[in-house]
Amino acid sequence: MSLDPRIRDVTDRIIERSRPEREAYLDRMAKAAQAGPARAHLSCSNAAHAYAAMGEDKAELAADRLPNIGIVTAYNDMLSAHQPFEFYPAIIREAARKAGATAQVAGGVPAMCDGVTQGRAGMELSLMSRDTIALASAVAMSHDCYDSALWLGVCDKIVPGLVMAAATFSHVPAVFVPAGPMTSGLPNDEKARVRQEFAKGNVGREELMAAEMASYHGPGTCTFYGTANTNQMLMEIMGLMLPGAAFVNPGTGLREGLTRAAVTRAAAITHLGNDYRPAGLILDERCFVNGLVGLMATGGSTNLILHLPAMARAAGITLTLEDFDAVAEAVPLLAKVYPNGLADVNHFHAAGGLAYMVGQLLDAGLLHEDVETVAGTGLARYAQEPKLDGDEVIWVDGPKESLNDRILRAASDPFQATGGLKQLKGNIGQGVIKVSAVKPENHVIEGRARVFTDQPSVKAAFQAGEFTEDTVVVVRFQGPKANGMPELHSLTPVLAVLQDRGLKVALVTDGRMSGASGKVPAAIHVAPEAAAGGPIAKIRDGDRIRLDAVTGELQVLEEGFDARPVATADLSANNFGVGRELFARLRLGATDATEGASILF
Repeated sequence: MSLDPRIRDVTDRIIERSRPEREAYLDRMAKAAQAGPARAHLSCSNAAHAYAAMGEDKAELAADRLPNIGIVTAYNDMLSAHQPFEFYPAIIREAARKAGATAQVAGGVPAMCDGVTQGRAGMELSLMSRDTIALASAVAMSHDCYDSALWLGVCDKIVPGLVMAAATFSHVPAVFVPAGPMTSGLPNDEKARVRQEFAKGNVGREELMAAEMASYHGPGTCTFYGTANTNQMLMEIMGLMLPGAAFVNPGTGLREGLTRAAVTRAAAITHLGNDYRPAGLILDERCFVNGLVGLMATGGSTNLILHLPAMARAAGITLTLEDFDAVAEAVPLLAKVYPNGLADVNHFHAAGGLAYMVGQLLDAGLLHEDVETVAGTGLARYAQEPKLDGDEVIWVDGPKESLNDRILRAASDPFQATGGLKQLKGNIGQGVIKVSAVKPENHVIEGRARVFTDQPSVKAAFQAGEFTEDTVVVVRFQGPKANGMPELHSLTPVLAVLQDRGLKVALVTDGRMSGASGKVPAAIHVAPEAAAGGPIAKIRDGDRIRLDAVTGELQVLEEGFDARPVATADLSANNFGVGRELFARLRLGATDATEGASILF
């Protein structure tokens, strides 16, 4: 089917807006590619240092005849999603030899777990860790020893940081290699119920801990559809990983087969062969629009509204909130995965997964098919799914019908006609709301403001029984400049309890919410932020606020609001503890949330 004109219009606007920066980017990529594999220009002394410890591969590396694949890994065994990467380098080196190549770990990058730091000071490093990962990746790749690269990462800030680095090394082919989701544990709705009971004081820490451990129980990505799994969907639909690779469980034959196949592909698409596919060629405007479409069709994480613009800027492309909004208006919601539904990503995968969804979106004309991917030319390859044939991976056509229409539906029969995100504008500023998990009766909230500058104060007010009427909870001085823009996910159980009591309740903040949030309407990423003098700093207790996710309105309904002075806050405590002092100057240089909240672009 021909491309939907609404998708074409968005793409054309992005191309025109980005033209100067993109042309300069492509010119740099072409010049780097013309020089040929950088490894060929290493001096003998340079090369000897690089290959000294490579054992049986040393002779091949010194001969400089075979592709050398760099591995950038985010392995640690504190993140369940990244623990399987411990064993990948050995598998990759063996697969590289079979493919007529060599492979080296180029470097490791930090990888923090938002699930561990939720509600704690360490969360204030979380968003800035994305740009730190990009910087660390640049150090790894700066040795100029690699003809292509494998990027090993899964979780929230890690994949965006790796993409930013891969885009910067535009002439080097890049294949992203996932680890897959853990098998299903305690159902997500039951976990959420226990959390709310704990917030109300009805169960103790022992019961809460048992529920949490039953949910997060083994190696692999957390199974809800938060930022980590949204990242994996994006890497597929943007053509940066092999088709069907995202949601195969760790420790299975197919998971290892896909890892080996990624190595084979990375060896085949270098400058030394006949199918050169540099990262900058794949990461074009159409690729990013496909990412936006996937985000809306699946009801993905709001964190990607920050990450996709930063990733795009690394490739010379400018995305705006208007692009997200326009794509959301054009793309129906095809998936219901927790927190948008009861299913987890394993159930989504079993129902047909990305192969079915990509096929549906292509048939509806909502994706650019004519793109370059690591698998070849054309996105139709991503409507296929992998199977093991002996020790080899083959691809077959994906399902043509959903295997569970309570989880995954056809484009002609969606869960809702528009995507899961909505831009908000008004005298408070500009922000976004995730509506895919919010019941329609909560899409419009009007109530009195209660203003806070941190999460503990909200929880204290809740415990004191202070929320007795329809309320818009305003949590400000949570933006990138103020304290690194932490997630405020630990507020979700508290606000959900108020909502379940029959109150109309919403959150307005210049901070973030977790990719797993959604039940309570939340206007997030409000910009300009309070620390930059944004209007959110003018709100006072008792102000009437209207949040309308239907019209996109975010307003204080009080006369004279615009003329008020902005409030200030003592933010000095944000500069110390758990390493925050090392990030203090970086935060000051961060861009607005609407531009990706980046210190780099």
